[in-house]
Amino acid sequence: MATVLLLHSHGMSARQWRRLERALVERGDRAVVPDLLGHGSAPPWPDGVPVHFHHEVAALAPHLTEAGERVHLIGHSYGGLLALQLAAAHPGAVASLAVYDPVAWGVIAGDDDPAVRADAARVHFGWSDDPDRQRAWFRGFVDYWQGVGAWDQLRPENRAEFERVGRVIHDGARALVADRTPASAYAGIAAPALLMTGTETPVTERRVVDVLAATLPRARLEVIEGAGHMGPLTHPEPIGRSSLALLASTRA
Repeated sequence: MATVLLLHSHGMSARQWRRLERALVERGDRAVVPDLLGHGSAPPWPDGVPVHFHHEVAALAPHLTEAGERVHLIGHSYGGLLALQLAAAHPGAVASLAVYDPVAWGVIAGDDDPAVRADAARVHFGWSDDPDRQRAWFRGFVDYWQGVGAWDQLRPENRAEFERVGRVIHDGARALVADRTPASAYAGIAAPALLMTGTETPVTERRVVDVLAATLPRARLEVIEGAGHMGPLTHPEPIGRSSLALLASTRA
């Protein structure tokens, strides 16, 4: 039996991984699927305290250090960044790493490609207590990652959840854009790694994945045709299949 830690993306919850969690349990594995800080059933994040991904890493670390065995990590977007940070901090505790579009923007902090710089500049910040300005920020944020019009197409319950955890998402996104963790910080992750992205993923994030694929010593890159940044939701079958295959390969 393997222990698998699944980390969801910003604005989502542990429910994002329900299908893959079920597949893992059917195989006899132990799936650990926490809600990130302020998300889902987790307690609300305290007002007036900026949230940083370092808080998340500290909260998640006991899942690795107390497991009694090496843990398999699977993460998407913000959850992918957290998986990378955990693996870098505890390389000996990680059995494998499968991430889709991890937002480890620190690895391209010095990238002077005009296309990358122009794309990254599309992400704006400026939190406000005014609900209309908050919704305008959400629209820009979601539309950047999922395509123009994506915010308006979200189900009402999904929009409501984004708005409920809005400040946590905003602060976390600001922290990842300000991140300066270089690619070399992840070079010590010796576990087998699967880096996944989609043909429709924003150019900046595609560059992040390419850099990481060239940095992690045992990494393999997989590009999902037709998938964008929300590939684990829109294309769960190929992403789940590849993640499970990586896990199985560590048992061979």
